[in-house]
Amino acid sequence: MRNILIILSVFILYSCSSDKEKISAIFESNELKIFRLEKIDSVQINFIGTPRIHDINPQSKSILFLDDGPHHQTINIANFDGEIINSFTKFGDVPDSYGILLSCIRLINDKSFLVYGSNGFLKFDFSGNLLSKVKLKSFEVPDRAVNKMGFGMEKLYEEYLFFNQEFPPNRDYSTKSFLYSLNLMKLLNPETGEIRPFLNFPDESIFRNGKHFFRSAWDPVFYIDEELVYIVFGLEPTIYVYNPITWALESNIPVDFKEFRNFKGAESFSFEIEAFMDRFRSAFINNIKKINGVFIIAYFPGYDAEDLEESRMNKSKKENMLFYEKVNKKYKERIAIVDSLGTVLNDFVPEGLEPSSMLLRNGQLWMMERADEEVERDYFRLFRVGLKIENK
Repeated sequence: MRNILIILSVFILYSCSSDKEKISAIFESNELKIFRLEKIDSVQINFIGTPRIHDINPQSKSILFLDDGPHHQTINIANFDGEIINSFTKFGDVPDSYGILLSCIRLINDKSFLVYGSNGFLKFDFSGNLLSKVKLKSFEVPDRAVNKMGFGMEKLYEEYLFFNQEFPPNRDYSTKSFLYSLNLMKLLNPETGEIRPFLNFPDESIFRNGKHFFRSAWDPVFYIDEELVYIVFGLEPTIYVYNPITWALESNIPVDFKEFRNFKGAESFSFEIEAFMDRFRSAFINNIKKINGVFIIAYFPGYDAEDLEESRMNKSKKENMLFYEKVNKKYKERIAIVDSLGTVLNDFVPEGLEPSSMLLRNGQLWMMERADEEVERDYFRLFRVGLKIENK
């Protein structure tokens, strides 16, 4: 951690200009400072199952989450008092089914929400009534769909920005040129059903180093600011800054992590399970948000050389179990607070919170409470967190 700590304790809300002036003054001061996250508020919802938080609306005090199982997906609407006000399903053999859910569901206002699925863009009210349906103009079965808190399509002007989930079936993954022409992002238009894939890797990206990478190594995470879009490509510790109108690359910000042991490519491509496992061994950036001039980044630091070598050894079932018990305790997903130059101001494992679950709505940063590995709870909690600045 760098010598950058704090002189005063303040909670900084993204939408407040006076707070932005305060943070600017703090950066300009010569005092040692520390930046950290602190819990401000919470919502507890009594629930038994596997909740997946899709969206939060602090203005209407609404929460949308799914009870997600192998054969069911139940949409739940809750309020900030912890009450589930309605539940229904649009999954499977129902007339207004969304088909395959392709992104997190998005709350539109205090009465309705938008679903992006294989059957199109569907709008429902909070009672589950279908308000509108627009079929997709083009659809390919996605390579993967990740529907979890902090990861999903985000509103950008009149469209939604999301990562490109599809891989053309005629692509030869064994060729190095595959990565050079890959479309990484897409714009979704829920009014017309159009889907427009776009955006290649920047010339300076690690994915243009002539090596081969495992599938999903570049899974983008992004944050939309007032005038810029910040994108990180998976295992590459660089924030790329784009103009959202022209999509010109404005700048890039290499992040100076203390420990970021990422996979740097292989000489040949492999579909073997061993290559797939590199996704869980490599350092990886799982979420990025920005509040008051600083980035909040969730990341996995990656195995060190010794554990990396051991992970690839042939082991008995018991040895394998003991190894994964060891690495699961040793390597935790972390939060890094990073300034506009890529300097890490603080780096830590947040107590009791899931780092990758960060969701920023109306200037409020929300995170999911980490599940108890020993005891199954009959509730889950969401925490609103703030950036706190204090003396060393």
